[in-house]
Amino acid sequence: MKIIILGAGQVGGTLARNLATEDNDITIIDRDNVQLRDLANQLDLQTIAGHCAHPDILQSAGIEDADLVIAVTNSDETNMVACEIAHHLYHVPKKIARVRSPQYLKYKQKIFDKKVFPVDVVISPEKVITDYIEKLISFPGALQVLDFAGGLLQLVAVKAYYGGPLVGHAIAALKDHMPTVETRVAAIFRRGRPIKPTGQTVIEADDEVFFIAARPHIRKVMGELQRLENPYQHIMIAGGGHVGEGLAKALEKNYQVKIIERDKVRAAQLAEKLHHSVVLNGDASDRDMLRDENIDQMDVFIAVTNNDAANIMSAMLAKHMGVRKTMVLINRTEYADLIQGHEIDVAISPQQATTGSLLTHIRRGDVTAVYSLRKGAAEAIETIAHGDEQSSQVVGRAIGDVKLPPGTSIGAIVRGEKVIIAHDNIVIKSDDHVILFMVDKSVISQVEDLFQVEANFF
Repeated sequence: MKIIILGAGQVGGTLARNLATEDNDITIIDRDNVQLRDLANQLDLQTIAGHCAHPDILQSAGIEDADLVIAVTNSDETNMVACEIAHHLYHVPKKIARVRSPQYLKYKQKIFDKKVFPVDVVISPEKVITDYIEKLISFPGALQVLDFAGGLLQLVAVKAYYGGPLVGHAIAALKDHMPTVETRVAAIFRRGRPIKPTGQTVIEADDEVFFIAARPHIRKVMGELQRLENPYQHIMIAGGGHVGEGLAKALEKNYQVKIIERDKVRAAQLAEKLHHSVVLNGDASDRDMLRDENIDQMDVFIAVTNNDAANIMSAMLAKHMGVRKTMVLINRTEYADLIQGHEIDVAISPQQATTGSLLTHIRRGDVTAVYSLRKGAAEAIETIAHGDEQSSQVVGRAIGDVKLPPGTSIGAIVRGEKVIIAHDNIVIKSDDHVILFMVDKSVISQVEDLFQVEANFF
């Protein structure tokens, strides 16, 4: 596939790294020569310096025969105009744009139309991150919570702790502990390295365990790996930007929310927009302020300013002062693994979250969801099986007979409204939603080929 990425920042660079190893012809455009040089030194792609919405620059990137344009610059307007030019001047089949401003998103249906701005897919990082954190709030103790099949099924990552009934026992013991619950351990990361789980694999303390189950069973399975935490009630948010505001709006209906914003004018705006949250004007790393606002009685402190250092320091301070859990937004993905697991309970990478949303619309075949896992080291996808026994390599075959690439496993199938946890004897049918987990992303093209329908199938 020929792909042109507009913007070589954090999102564009992360996306390029994900796609460069998958047999794609990639060109990335940006005004920043340093970022372009760094990417060119790391990856097999073409770079062009220039304005991302200028027709001459786009033409020099070979836009006339591009299959896809992905506009992820820091400017909404540049992204929107670039997609308009790609559509009207060069008839690019698919255009994806990152749009951050709530003012544009408020009128999304009217603005992003073939007659106005012909953007096929609009990605809002703030909305993606808000949804991501909301799910973590719903399941205290989880490191990652991912929806499949419209939320019927979830993939959850947790850290195994002493005190969890399954810790120190083989995975096969799950069935004895929970005979009425269907679940599957999709992967285990032990000291940062992936382990392919079998029934005989013993769960160790500090293992990062990914399991898949129907939504009503998630808490029960989590209780096998760690002591179940009480639901959150009191939440403090540091940072009143787009993410902080969206998060407070989403949470204030069901939780007691306090939000701290440093800028006085912005704090006043938030006070008008938020109806049930307490808005505080101040510095989230001010010890006296945190003490006055009873930080030790908060269940979770969520730092979502645009400054990584400020997020880390305020969360560490909050933890030392007694807050139960900390979550931190980290733009520098290389920091995330360094800080998670000590004073910082969950490090959230907006680039990885946004990249997953973008990849959903890029993968070949009928892919309905893509999630980047372990800071991009692994990937989970939901794809729909089509065809019959003659035209498909998977339809009509038992899961145990499907020749999956190394490091790939099928976690579950969703058939209509029914969740079926994967077992070797389960036969895949046409229109099944198949959930796959890959610890080695280099095999993604093989997985895509596996689910392709032969050309003679109608």
